[in-house]
Amino acid sequence: MGKPFCVWKDVYLVGGAGLTHEADCSVYLVNCGDLVIVDTGAGLAFDRIVANIESLGFEPKRLRAIILTHAHIDHVGSAWRFKQEFKSHIIVHELDAGAVETGKGIGAEYYGVAYHPCAVNEKLKGVENTLKYGPHEFHILHIPGHTPGSIAVYIDMDKRVLFGQDIHGPYFLAGADPVKAKSSLQKLTSLQADILCEGHFGIIQPKEAVKKYIESFVNVL
Repeated sequence: MGKPFCVWKDVYLVGGAGLTHEADCSVYLVNCGDLVIVDTGAGLAFDRIVANIESLGFEPKRLRAIILTHAHIDHVGSAWRFKQEFKSHIIVHELDAGAVETGKGIGAEYYGVAYHPCAVNEKLKGVENTLKYGPHEFHILHIPGHTPGSIAVYIDMDKRVLFGQDIHGPYFLAGADPVKAKSSLQKLTSLQADILCEGHFGIIQPKEAVKKYIESFVNVL
């Protein structure tokens, strides 16, 4: 397995295939004084994610918030453990909150994973939200298409870092909407992010490469 690393300034990759478990999405940590995590993996490597956080010199008990980009098992599986172990605040868009809380429609059966339902602390509403932790503002955009409540998150820290997660889709699963997906991806292109933290295909940069990557999926929808 690989090692966690700094993506840019206060942003770190702490989980994902090749890092924690092959079923995991990419799990990103943001140091805000307190800690914020974007997505949690499939639930099969919680201890390894925690160990990676510790190896970077951070204390997991400072994990204040978990932002879930959408309700698929590879992104939400460990949410309940973070909530149970560290009292982390679980945040998800209201349109995907029901799936997180019940397990219905998260796709656990495709991974052969037992899902533990997780109560959501904050259900985001509407198209845009902003959450502030320490010095960082987390700008959250509703980007339906992959799931009804999919969100993207971006932070400006000299460079614009975009947590786009599953930009690649797929857009044919139950609950997906290719028409909405195309509009959502165009919205992400307009952000002109310098660094894209994708859900399964690594870190993409600079700005020109991010634009090209997102547009490659717009063009096939």
